[in-house]
Amino acid sequence: MTQDPEILFVHRDGVGVVTLNRPQARNALTFAMYDEIAAICADPQARGATRALIVTGAGDRAFAAGTDIAQFRDVTTAEAAIAYERRIEGVLEAIEACPVPTIAAIAGAATGGGAAIAACCDLRIAAASARFGFPIARTLGNCLSIRNYARLATLLGPARVKELIFTARLIEADEGKAIGLYAEVLPDHAALMARAEKLACTIAGHAPLTLRATKEALRRIAQGESHGDDLVTLCYLSADFREGMQAFLDKRPPVWRGG
Repeated sequence: MTQDPEILFVHRDGVGVVTLNRPQARNALTFAMYDEIAAICADPQARGATRALIVTGAGDRAFAAGTDIAQFRDVTTAEAAIAYERRIEGVLEAIEACPVPTIAAIAGAATGGGAAIAACCDLRIAAASARFGFPIARTLGNCLSIRNYARLATLLGPARVKELIFTARLIEADEGKAIGLYAEVLPDHAALMARAEKLACTIAGHAPLTLRATKEALRRIAQGESHGDDLVTLCYLSADFREGMQAFLDKRPPVWRGG
């Protein structure tokens, strides 16, 4: 478990669970919390043989209700505004580039920065109470970074992003499932966390390099890149690929090592 009580980390059977732990503030994010999330995603192996990460919020009221308002008090200049967005962008890039698959388990509100974190995870599953969006046109009057608009347009489509921002409404769980935002919707928080752990365990049991290459390839495509020979050689020249072939011939499950 991490030392910061506002970010809890538990590792078990190859699965790490990151819990945003400020339920009294609907898990609103401080800079310290953002930085800890980025550190975990940058090096998940530092906290155990992690093969999949679950990101969730403490309690059932919120995944994360955006950035804590206190973090905005010093944003009074152009430089400070740009520095804020760049700082958050570094966190979101760390989530996207995390070498292991990430699952956002969402109950309650995922808004603002919380919604951005969820959008950057590889998979999202939700409780029936989940609500997702960026109600900034009704609340703070700020805007998203260009990269965040691009992420959301890729995930939801440009027209839906405009409608969400313009109306400041939140996507309910059933709609989120229908539009592909969520892979699954569970009836309550307990069912959500049970399913998240089962899904993460399934993923953790698969070939780590295949998952890593798939994540990185799609990340590059989203950024307009097309090079990928290194990902092909990463997998095809690995001991895991030899193990996979041998296991197939031996009619036994492969033992993946991640190398």
